[in-house]
Amino acid sequence: MRFMILVKADKSSEAGVLPDKKILTEMGKFNEQLVKAGVMLAGEGLQPSSKGARVRFSGGKQTVIDGPFTEAKELIAGFWLWQVKSKEEAIEWLKRAPFGGGTEVEIRQVFEAEDFGAALTPELREQNERLRRQAAKKG
Repeated sequence: MRFMILVKADKSSEAGVLPDKKILTEMGKFNEQLVKAGVMLAGEGLQPSSKGARVRFSGGKQTVIDGPFTEAKELIAGFWLWQVKSKEEAIEWLKRAPFGGGTEVEIRQVFEAEDFGAALTPELREQNERLRRQAAKKG
């Protein structure tokens, strides 16, 4: 099972305040544990929403809204993608993360091909697998 671990933004991350050496060192050690255990597939921090944009789709039109966005509690400051056996395992790993100070982190399971049942036809499944292989080669 794959899970996306979403680290919520706060006023500091939205202000562009970068983590200090102590936090970076602790997070580096935690990430090493995740990689050694074969859990971590990806993980990155995100720039503040002031450097981002949203695209709204409505009635066949697209509207671009430039950041910053006002509700920091609804924004994401970073993420991991983990491969684990269960949500409980993801929770146990996350409990080891070097967070404090009211940080909120969300765990969301990623859909797998089999979750889509008959709607994911053999042709669509093959297309999906082909695109994943192509994307992996570029990474």
